[in-house]
Amino acid sequence: MDTKGRVSIPATYRRVLEASDPNWRDGDNPELVIVYGDHRKKHLDCYTIEAIEEVDAKIAAMPRGSKERKVLQRLFHGQSFPTNVDETGRLVLPAKLRQKIGLEGEAFFIAAGDTFQIWKPETYEAEELAATEDYLDELPDDFDPLEFLDKAGG
Repeated sequence: MDTKGRVSIPATYRRVLEASDPNWRDGDNPELVIVYGDHRKKHLDCYTIEAIEEVDAKIAAMPRGSKERKVLQRLFHGQSFPTNVDETGRLVLPAKLRQKIGLEGEAFFIAAGDTFQIWKPETYEAEELAATEDYLDELPDDFDPLEFLDKAGG
């Protein structure tokens, strides 16, 4: 990340953003929405336009006035930042978002289908990787994590 908060998005992520932006045309800059959530969140979630529209539709289908709908509206509508990728394949992260996750210098990206996350590398290693290792340590030694895919169906 440079001093202006610009981070280069991996090319494969840019292709996903382009394919999932209904308004994108060759030569345009694809749009996305960065959801920064509440105080517990230690990373930024970046949603493609189609992914955030799917979330928005699910929120809209919830009972009006319900606590769950209000919480999700606050987290997804009130704490998000619509933006786009610039001409050079970079994303500008405002100071507020960088400060929220303590990001300075290097950023770590992790893909999750039609979303991706941006982490401070040290936070990802200390918390996310450690939590995964702890979970795997609870499983039998002969357990194959690919068995999780069998539970996914399809």
